[in-house]
Amino acid sequence: MSSLTLFHAIRSAILALFFMVALPALAEEQMRFDVEPLLIQTAAGKVLHFTVEIASTPDQRAYGLMFRKTMADDAGMIFDFDEPRRVTMWMENTILPLDMLFADDTGTIRHIKEKAVPYSRDIIDSMSAVKYVVELNAGIVAKLGIKPGDRIVSATTTKKAK
Repeated sequence: MSSLTLFHAIRSAILALFFMVALPALAEEQMRFDVEPLLIQTAAGKVLHFTVEIASTPDQRAYGLMFRKTMADDAGMIFDFDEPRRVTMWMENTILPLDMLFADDTGTIRHIKEKAVPYSRDIIDSMSAVKYVVELNAGIVAKLGIKPGDRIVSATTTKKAK
C-alpha cells in the first residue's frame, strides 16, 4: 500500500468517525422549535405550569426530544397531530426517560404512558384517537398526580382549526 493510499484511508476513517460523533449534535442544532406556556388543569383543581416546545411539522414530530441529555422539570414538548388519530411513538435515540400524555382535540388526557424507557423501540400506543401528545420528564406524572381526565391548555390546544 502506497503512502498516498494509506493517507486517504486514514483520512476517510477520521471523517467517518467525525460524522458518526458530530451528526447527532449537528442534527439537534438544526432542529428548531417554538416555545409556549402549557397548563395542566387537574380534576383535583390544581393548575400545573410548564413551558413546552412545539412539534407541529412532520419533521419536528419525527425528531421530538431525540438526543436531549437534560430537560428542566417544568419543561416538555407538545406534539400537534393536526387531526385526531391513533398515535404510536417510540423512544429510539431518546436519552431521557419520559412520561407521555395523550390528549384528544379538547385537550383532555385520555391515556398516559409513564416512564417510557430510553432507546427502546417498543411501540407506545395512544390507545384511542388523540390530537396531542405531551412529553415530560419521567416521574412528573406520579409526582404531580396527573391522571386521565385532566386537561392540557396552551395556545396550541386552543387555536382555531384552519
